[in-house]
Amino acid sequence: MVLPAPSKLTPEEFLAWEREQKERHIFVGGEVFAMAGGSPRHNRLSARTIARLESAVDGTPCGVYSSDQRLGMPNDEFAYADAAVVCGALTLRPGTSDVVTNPSVVVEVLSKSTEAYDRGDKQKAYLSIPSLQHFVLVSQREPRVEVYTRQADGSFRFDVLGTGATVQLERIGATLTVDDLYAGVLALPGD
Repeated sequence: MVLPAPSKLTPEEFLAWEREQKERHIFVGGEVFAMAGGSPRHNRLSARTIARLESAVDGTPCGVYSSDQRLGMPNDEFAYADAAVVCGALTLRPGTSDVVTNPSVVVEVLSKSTEAYDRGDKQKAYLSIPSLQHFVLVSQREPRVEVYTRQADGSFRFDVLGTGATVQLERIGATLTVDDLYAGVLALPGD
């Protein structure tokens, strides 16, 4: 849902406004969009992914961040991923203390209402982040994890993984199993 605004906002105007709001919003092309809450299935998949990623990177220079972490993209757009991993020191947007610009991994759990955006403009923006090594899409409808992995030439390899498969996030040395991510989750209400 686009929020009413008398004119397009600058990135700085958006950040100042959004910090004062109770709800989270994304910023695309100068427009503000409200974010909806997730279903129990969405929230469980997000939580489980964060927990498994945290365990996988424990003892490394990487840290896992929840959906409350605002991410800044090179095109002056801002979004919240369901999970993000940053390896090494955080790089923040100049003049901010809460906009991370150097994620190594971004995870989105797909929802009917946001899937087109997650696979479209949001994916394009994430893939433009120079530090990004893996972009992960997690389905709510079936045990299916899609992984984009940056290659040496800057392109991305695309893998689709299902039941019985292992998700290899080799750029950060992490592995997750599809069956573990989905155990008991598809029985929860979802969208």
